[in-house]
Amino acid sequence: MSKPRYLTKSRFKMALECPTKLFYTAKKDYANQKKDDPFLLALADGGFQVGELAKQYYPEGVDIRELDYDTALEKTNEVLARENVTIFEAAVKVDDLFIRVDVLKKQGDRISLFEVKSKSWDPDGDSMEGKRVSIVAGWRPYLEDIAFQKYVVRKAFPAWSVKAFLTLVNKNAACPTDGLHQKFRVKEDQQGRKYVEVKDLDEEERATKILVDVPVDSSCEIIYAEVRGEPDQDYAAKAKRLSQAYKKDEKIAAVVTSACAACEFSASNENLKSELKCGKTECWGEALGFSPEDVRKPTVLDIWNFRKKDELIHAGTVRMTDVSLGDIAPNADGKPGLSAKERQWIQVEKTQDNDDTPWLDCDGLKREFASWNFPLHFIDFETAAPAIPFNKGRFAYEGIAFQYSHHVLDEEGKIEHKGQYINTTPGEFPNYEFIRALKRELEADSGAIFMYAPHENTYLNLIYRQLKTDPDDIADGDELCDFIRTVTKSTRGSVETWEGDRSMVDMLQIVKRFYYDPRMGGSNSLKDVLPAVLSRSRFLQEKYSGPVYGGSGEIVSLNFENQPWLNVEDGKVSNPYDLLPKIYEGSSDSTLEFWSGEDALKDGGAAMTAYARIQYVEMQDYEREAIRTALLKYCELDTLAMVMLYEGLKDLAKKGGEAA
Repeated sequence: MSKPRYLTKSRFKMALECPTKLFYTAKKDYANQKKDDPFLLALADGGFQVGELAKQYYPEGVDIRELDYDTALEKTNEVLARENVTIFEAAVKVDDLFIRVDVLKKQGDRISLFEVKSKSWDPDGDSMEGKRVSIVAGWRPYLEDIAFQKYVVRKAFPAWSVKAFLTLVNKNAACPTDGLHQKFRVKEDQQGRKYVEVKDLDEEERATKILVDVPVDSSCEIIYAEVRGEPDQDYAAKAKRLSQAYKKDEKIAAVVTSACAACEFSASNENLKSELKCGKTECWGEALGFSPEDVRKPTVLDIWNFRKKDELIHAGTVRMTDVSLGDIAPNADGKPGLSAKERQWIQVEKTQDNDDTPWLDCDGLKREFASWNFPLHFIDFETAAPAIPFNKGRFAYEGIAFQYSHHVLDEEGKIEHKGQYINTTPGEFPNYEFIRALKRELEADSGAIFMYAPHENTYLNLIYRQLKTDPDDIADGDELCDFIRTVTKSTRGSVETWEGDRSMVDMLQIVKRFYYDPRMGGSNSLKDVLPAVLSRSRFLQEKYSGPVYGGSGEIVSLNFENQPWLNVEDGKVSNPYDLLPKIYEGSSDSTLEFWSGEDALKDGGAAMTAYARIQYVEMQDYEREAIRTALLKYCELDTLAMVMLYEGLKDLAKKGGEAA
C-alpha cells in the first residue's frame, strides 16, 4: 500500500516558498540539494537540544513515538480522551492535512499548541508584528508553521478553543548550572536510527527555564486574514488547493522570482551526469519558454548583490545579456576601487562581451600592498554559538571561539604556519584561553593582520564584552582587552568605540574593491575566489603544484607533510579544498562518516557541525581525534588560502593584470 499523500506542516512550509515544489519533493528522479539529514542539521543549530529541553519541562508528558500515520493518529486520539494531558508529537489529521505538534497541552476543552524553535527571543525588546498589522519578515516562517498547525487543530476539533505559542530560547535567561548541555546525548539504536538520551534535569534546571513561551494568536490571525488574491480567496482555500495538488500529484504552475536562485530542485552538473531531472529547468521552460541550455546561461539571478532582480524579472528581463546600463546605473562612491554598482556592471558587461579576462585595479592594489607592515599575519577562526550554554551564567547563543589558525609571511616571501589553537573538550568554555594564545602569537611584532570577512573582528569584540562583563575576576582581563582593542574595530552598537593601530585588514574588501574575475561566478567567497586566482597566476601554479608544503618542503606546516595543493589538467586548475584528506582516511567504516556528517571538512558550516558532534555524540576516542585532526587541517588551509590569495593578487598586479 502506498503512503498517503497528506499536506504536512513541512510540505506546507515548502509550498509557501514555492507551490510548484510540492510536485518535485520526495521524487528520487529529481535532484534535491537539501537531502541532508534533518536530525544532524538540528544537532548543529541547537534544534534537537532545545526540542528535548522543552519536553523536560513537562515531566508528565506522553510521547507519541510512532512514525506511521494511522498508528500515530490512533495513539493521539486515545490519549486526547483524557480530561487533562500533555502530548509530545501529537498527530492530528483533517481532510488531507496532517501535522505533528511539538507539544500539545489539553485542559478540558482548551488546547494549547507549542511549536518549539531554536531561535532566540528577547522578551524585553523583540516583536513579531510590525506596523500596519504586518508580520516581521524574519519571523514569518515560524509563524506560518504554527498558524498552519492551529488551523488544522481548530478544524479537527471545532468544539475546543485553541491557543498557539512559539517556544523559543530566552536571550535574557542565564544557564542555571554547569554542564546542562551535556545532559543531551545523541546515540544510535540497533536499527541505525538516531535518538537523544536525556539525563534527568535537577530541580534547579527545571525551575530556571531558559525557554520562553510566546503567545502568537494575534500573529496567526494576521496570516489568516492576508490571503486574499486569486486563486486563494481565504486561508481555507489555500490549504485545500495545496493539499489537493499534492494528493493528486499535480504540478502548480511556476512563477519565476529571485527565490529560484536557491531552489533545492535545481540540478548541478554532477546531478545531470547522473541523469537526475532538474526542477528549475522544467519550471523555467514552462514559465518562460527557456530551453535547458538557456537555463544554464547567466541570468539576473547571478548578478552579485543586486537587489532589483524581481523588478527586472517582472519586466521580462531575465537573461543577463538583456540587462542594460540603466538597469544597473553604475556610479562611483568616492572610495578607492570599485563601488558595488560598478562591480555589478563589470560582471554584466563581461558576460555580454563573452570576456573571460579578470579586472584588476593594479595601482589600487599596489597602494594597499605598500601600506602593510611586515611580517604579514593571516588568521581564521572557527566558532560556534550553542543554543544551550555550556556553563553556568552563560546565555543562549553566546559565541564560542574554539579554534584558530595563523600563517605568517615575511618580507622575503617566507611562509610559515606559525601557530594554531583548538579546544574540543566537551563542555569547556574556551574563549579566554583562545584569546591568550592568539595574543602571544600576534603581539611579538607590529605586522599587519588579515582576516577574510569581518567574522574575526566580530568575535574578538564579543570576547571583549565577555571579559568586561564576566562576574568572575579574570586576572589578565584588562591586558586581554587592551590587546583586542589594538587589533580590532568596535562593532556597530558597541558602548565603546575604537579603531586599533593594527586593526585587521579585511581581504574580502580588498577583493571587492580591486579584483573581479568572471571565473568567480559572481561569488566573493574565498572558496570561489582562490581557484579563480590560481587559474590566472602561473607563479602560484608552479609553486604549489609540488610537495612544497610541510615535511621536507620549503613551507613549515603544523599538520601536513609534503602536500601539493593543486593539479593542472587540460588547462584547468583544481580547487585546493578538494584535496583535503578525508576525515577517516583509509577507513571503509560508513558509520564513521555518518557520525562526522562529512567525508571531508570543506567549509565553516561543516566545521561547526563537526564541533557540535564532538560535544553531543557518543563516540570513541579515535573518532573524536580523527575529527579534531580534520578540523586542524581544514582551518590551516583557510589561512594558507589567504596567503595564496595575497601572493596571487600581488603577482597579477605586478604583471599589470596579465593572466597566465
